[in-house]
Amino acid sequence: MSDGTDDFARKLFAGECKFVAGAASIEALPPSKLPEIAFVGRSNVGKSSLINALVNRRKLARVSRTPGRTRQINLFRLRDSLMIADLPGYGFAKISKAEMEAWNRLISAYLATRKSLRRVLLLLDARRGVVEADRQVMPLLDQAAIAYQALLTKADAVTKSELENVLHAAVLEIQSHPAALADVLATSVETGAGIAELRVRLAELAVHG
Repeated sequence: MSDGTDDFARKLFAGECKFVAGAASIEALPPSKLPEIAFVGRSNVGKSSLINALVNRRKLARVSRTPGRTRQINLFRLRDSLMIADLPGYGFAKISKAEMEAWNRLISAYLATRKSLRRVLLLLDARRGVVEADRQVMPLLDQAAIAYQALLTKADAVTKSELENVLHAAVLEIQSHPAALADVLATSVETGAGIAELRVRLAELAVHG
């Protein structure tokens, strides 16, 4: 990473970030020509918290203590450089089968049709690693042929040795998925671990489109 890229990333994520729209269907999503980054993961994995940490805002993306509360795709525009999409969580048991199927259809349709999508961030809870619900989603990401980066959230909630073990297991698991990037990045919104590096990686997408 060059100093120039680091500086650009700091300035980019210190800039204005605005809520654009919330959509419960693909048809309701506004079109965008900006490179788009999507956050996907299990309910309560920390998607909204990570978005808030990246853009230095406490309440830009609403954080709910109730898993499964987010039921739409929320879009945020970072300056005039990036669009950020917060996707509904998956794998929450206390919803109806019909609701779960609707969420899966929404995510699948988004991945297949969103032309501005450049990268998917697949969030995994460091306390649990890759679980069955994640394994069901990764083939959808492979099929969409959109490169995705696996991230561990809540890295501060485990010991250093536990984190190393979870990281190693996650890397081994994603190796069989053609659309997954080779490494897994550990992050924590509490300590700031991995946040600066993630900003740089996303800033590169803003530059190169």
